Amino acid sequence: MSRPTAIVITGPGTNRDRDAAFALDLAGAEPVTVPVGQLAERPEQLDDARIVLVAGGFSYGDALGAGRLLALDLTAAHGGRLGDALRAFVARELPVIGICNGFQVLTQAGLLPGALGHNPGGHFDCRWVTLRPEGASRSIWLDGAADSDEIDCPIAHGEGRYVHPDPDGLAANGQVALRYAGANPNGSVADIAGVCDETGLVLGLMPHPENHVITRQHPQHRSLPDTGRRSGLRLFEAAVRHVK
Repeated sequence: MSRPTAIVITGPGTNRDRDAAFALDLAGAEPVTVPVGQLAERPEQLDDARIVLVAGGFSYGDALGAGRLLALDLTAAHGGRLGDALRAFVARELPVIGICNGFQVLTQAGLLPGALGHNPGGHFDCRWVTLRPEGASRSIWLDGAADSDEIDCPIAHGEGRYVHPDPDGLAANGQVALRYAGANPNGSVADIAGVCDETGLVLGLMPHPENHVITRQHPQHRSLPDTGRRSGLRLFEAAVRHVK
């Protein structure tokens, strides 16, 4: 099969779209970056895509809160046609991922449960964290990863505190995909770093796996020989395997 097309959705101010496209390319997909306004005008562009990624960054400068204006573009612009097209995309059993700002967009668009709030103290936080996959998760983006298959990647957010009224219920339903291993950087309930929808096709996470897809991106790659094994590339590879 030829390389599946992956659409990377960007908004004004988004700054991780090139990193996301690079990760998808390494994973075996053919990334195409499309501004959200253009996609809202022509949502039929999703018809030929096999993967959708809502990129992270400061969309619209986070002027009214992280991801809110971009979420409105997805759900309300042009009569909500793009939101309907994304739901139809998932109905075709095709995967969607939202990273950082993109995670916030997917929760506000109603494609993922829960919401994101300000970090404790209200400060922007940028550091490396370790993620632990949930072995019981139904997320296709994990592709059966075990709890021991930890992932190292950075965070860069001011509104990364995941909130949900029933985290145990989410976990029981297989919708908790990733938890912070060790320090919880933003006060997220039950250390949740990423969640999926009930189908397992839609994944949202605050950390940036696209920023650790080659060994030398890890700040300790010279001193810790297993940093390559803890790469975020496996998430993107799992999506490519799913659509193939």
